[in-house]
Amino acid sequence: MSDYESLRHFADSWGLLGMTLLFLGLVGWAVRPGARARHEEAATMIFRADNNEEHPR
Repeated sequence: MSDYESLRHFADSWGLLGMTLLFLGLVGWAVRPGARARHEEAATMIFRADNNEEHPR
Protein backbone atom coordinates (compact mmCIF):
# COMPACT_ATOMS: atom_id res chain seq x y z
CA MET A 1 0.00 0.00 0.00
CA SER A 2 1.45 3.36 -0.99
CA ASP A 3 1.70 6.37 1.29
CA TYR A 4 -1.09 8.08 -0.62
CA GLU A 5 -3.45 5.15 -0.17
CA SER A 6 -2.59 4.90 3.54
CA LEU A 7 -3.25 8.60 4.12
CA ARG A 8 -6.41 8.44 2.04
CA HIS A 9 -7.72 5.51 4.09
CA PHE A 10 -6.88 7.33 7.34
CA ALA A 11 -8.64 10.52 6.17
CA ASP A 12 -11.69 8.59 5.00
CA SER A 13 -12.19 6.87 8.33
CA TRP A 14 -10.52 8.48 11.35
CA GLY A 15 -10.19 11.93 9.80
CA LEU A 16 -13.93 12.10 9.20
CA LEU A 17 -14.64 10.92 12.73
CA GLY A 18 -12.21 13.47 14.15
CA MET A 19 -13.70 16.36 12.18
CA THR A 20 -17.22 15.31 13.20
CA LEU A 21 -16.26 15.23 16.89
CA LEU A 22 -14.51 18.60 16.57
CA PHE A 23 -17.61 20.10 14.90
CA LEU A 24 -19.94 18.75 17.58
CA GLY A 25 -17.61 20.00 20.31
CA LEU A 26 -17.50 23.51 18.85
CA VAL A 27 -21.27 23.63 18.43
CA GLY A 28 -21.70 22.39 22.00
CA TRP A 29 -19.26 25.05 23.24
CA ALA A 30 -21.20 27.79 21.45
CA VAL A 31 -24.63 26.77 22.78
CA ARG A 32 -23.63 25.96 26.36
CA PRO A 33 -25.78 27.67 29.00
CA GLY A 34 -22.92 29.80 30.38
CA ALA A 35 -22.29 31.46 27.01
CA ARG A 36 -25.65 33.19 26.75
CA ALA A 37 -24.54 36.44 28.41
CA ARG A 38 -21.41 36.71 26.26
CA HIS A 39 -23.36 36.07 23.04
CA GLU A 40 -26.03 38.57 24.04
CA GLU A 41 -23.36 41.21 24.71
CA ALA A 42 -21.72 40.56 21.35
CA ALA A 43 -25.06 40.73 19.54
CA THR A 44 -26.01 44.11 21.03
CA MET A 45 -22.53 45.68 21.05
CA ILE A 46 -23.08 47.68 17.85
CA PHE A 47 -26.18 49.39 19.27
CA ARG A 48 -24.43 50.92 22.29
CA ALA A 49 -23.49 54.58 22.01
CA ASP A 50 -19.83 55.38 22.49
CA ASN A 51 -19.81 58.72 24.29
CA ASN A 52 -16.02 59.15 24.16
CA GLU A 53 -15.70 59.39 20.37
CA GLU A 54 -17.59 61.29 17.77
CA HIS A 55 -18.99 59.13 15.00
CA PRO A 56 -18.73 60.19 11.36
CA ARG A 57 -22.06 61.00 9.79
